[in-house]
Amino acid sequence: MQLRRLGPSDLHLTPVGLGTWAMGGGDWKFGWGPQDDAQSVRTIHEAVDLGVNWLDTAPIYGLGHCETIVGRALKELKGRRPILSTKCERCWDEERQIIPRLKRASIRREIEDSLRRLGVDVIDMYQIHWPQPDEDIEEGWAAIAELVKEGKVRWAGVSNFSVAQLKRLQPIHPVAFLQPPYSLLNRGIEAEIIPYCEANGIGLIPYSPMQKGLLSGKVTQAWVDALPANDHRRADPQFNEPLLSRNIALNAGLRLIATRLGTTPAELAIAWVLRQPRVTSAIVGARKPGQFAETIGGGRLTLTPAVIAEIEGLLK
Repeated sequence: MQLRRLGPSDLHLTPVGLGTWAMGGGDWKFGWGPQDDAQSVRTIHEAVDLGVNWLDTAPIYGLGHCETIVGRALKELKGRRPILSTKCERCWDEERQIIPRLKRASIRREIEDSLRRLGVDVIDMYQIHWPQPDEDIEEGWAAIAELVKEGKVRWAGVSNFSVAQLKRLQPIHPVAFLQPPYSLLNRGIEAEIIPYCEANGIGLIPYSPMQKGLLSGKVTQAWVDALPANDHRRADPQFNEPLLSRNIALNAGLRLIATRLGTTPAELAIAWVLRQPRVTSAIVGARKPGQFAETIGGGRLTLTPAVIAEIEGLLK
């Protein structure tokens, strides 16, 4: 896979990176059901073996559990360390309730906890997970700028920020990258965020290009009905009617195009996200060995204008 430079940084990423959200397990509010830690480790190793050079995680995934598993996988890789992206701001209390915090002292505690769980001395890509509380984003960003100067963070970015919020941060410290949601079913960044990032040289690394698996080509009503009780997708409107039937129909159309091109609906959905020149890489989730091998081809697939127009016709 051809590497792509991330915004103004010296990092060059593969077109797809491994997302580890589901590896946090199901024992928290936004979990994906039960998860086997040994399978998570093997999945990370498999992604690296396939040539992926970066992965994305966060402390909140499993309330610290996911970062610990990532750290275990990195240790077993014995020096083949991929570029690491993790986050701050989403904290939790003793009752496991999620609390947004962007105070300087909180972020300095978070970075130390992440470094310890991951077993590293520096975070390559560190970002504010959500702009909450909104009134504290400047304080939080200033704290991250300090971490960059101290050498604990190489490049700083944000996730889920609006253009207005990005503009508030830029005078404090340059935003190197933004991690927004982006998929065939979620195109909210096209109107303002992509043009702003293009004009300001900010790298884009979208998450959920397959819309939490909805665009994998595997989703049926029976598949959704079989989701574990503690899989947060059960409460997602996209996985429920009236949207679910429309999404299943969209998958059928994508499957016809993918079959003709000798690829899969999942790889088609990923390639569609990567068609945007400003997009550096797409975060593709996996939780079991074999899954990433089914999607990594999306990072090599180039869509012609005719195919893009055909997909747009499906969306209409």
